[in-house]
Amino acid sequence: MVELREMDCNVLRHLLHRGDRNGGSYNQNGGGGTTTTTSSSSPPAGGKCLLLDCRPFLAHSAGYIRGALNVRCNTIVRRRTKGSISLEQILPAEDEVRSRLRSGLYSAVVVYDERSPRAESLREDSTVSLVVRALRKDTEHTNICLLKGGYERFQSEYPEFCTKTKSLTSASTLAPVEHLDHSCSSCGTPQHDQGGPVEILPFLFLGSAHHAARRDMLEALGITALLNVSSDCPNHFEGHFQYKCIPVEDNHKTDISSWFMEAIEYIDAVKVCHGRVLVHCQAGISRSATICLAYLIMKKRVKLEEAFEFVKQRRSIISPNFSFMGQLLQFESQVLTTSCAAEAVSPSGTLRERGKSSSTPTSQFVFSFPVSVAVHSTSSSLPYLHSPITTSPTC
Repeated sequence: MVELREMDCNVLRHLLHRGDRNGGSYNQNGGGGTTTTTSSSSPPAGGKCLLLDCRPFLAHSAGYIRGALNVRCNTIVRRRTKGSISLEQILPAEDEVRSRLRSGLYSAVVVYDERSPRAESLREDSTVSLVVRALRKDTEHTNICLLKGGYERFQSEYPEFCTKTKSLTSASTLAPVEHLDHSCSSCGTPQHDQGGPVEILPFLFLGSAHHAARRDMLEALGITALLNVSSDCPNHFEGHFQYKCIPVEDNHKTDISSWFMEAIEYIDAVKVCHGRVLVHCQAGISRSATICLAYLIMKKRVKLEEAFEFVKQRRSIISPNFSFMGQLLQFESQVLTTSCAAEAVSPSGTLRERGKSSSTPTSQFVFSFPVSVAVHSTSSSLPYLHSPITTSPTC
């Protein structure tokens, strides 16, 4: 008999207000079976508590409870695992969190979805239920609670404890650079060069060659490294910033997928050094956007459709060419199906070993592009890692 307790919003508010989100001694019984509920009306005391957001990636990106981690549980993962999901699949990039869970260092985990009012109302195939089963399978002494009313209720009652995305426009950048090229349509500046680089993730920015040539913009954003996805854009400040070049052209013959893993590893190296990287090509529309999409697919374990919408909300003019979209669809299939089939192997290592493209998944997103997108014209063997790897950024 599994016991899933419920936590009132005011209890979580109290934990967040205390600043350390201390977990408590919720009684739980292991094993499978029907879920029953008990309530939690007072703040627990004891070890740390982990907060897991079980909503889709785009919903989490728009707003989430402060400190929450977004779990990965897309339709491909569900289909491949048939309801038996592991911690590696729901938290693929959180090695330390998984280790702490398995070591029993979290005395409680609080899960939430958009608006579920009670644990008894959860469907067996809901994301929360799948996550709870994964936690039960891989942890023995961690207590699990459902936040009553989910994000919707908590955000309405305690908005000060939630992080919401700012209003997104094609020129959404950090405040220090908003004035630098404000509304230049009348002075002949191309649309792709207006404004400044946009933030995709706190450490990842997307922009054009013009933005990469503006040292004032780069310094205002805290950029420490640049990923130049072109064969002809110069690196203007090599003595001041770290650089890496991916010399590809924006045409249907280019195999940009062979650079995906090297680009992803470079971005991660910058992140590890607590830096920020600007990914750019000439216009910041096709090649550099493709790299950012590949990064989101790989590291956030999301489908191309979600990643595309996420980036387009931030830079509305992105438009990878049809061949690049086909390669991204194949990459999505490789990443999401491989992560289900062989989680014991690192995602990048698995992709290198397989090296074979699987059939492109059918989705509504495919049908919004010509048929040539769904069937990539290059060889069925995709060398996702281009060698040799250049030196990673120094911290």
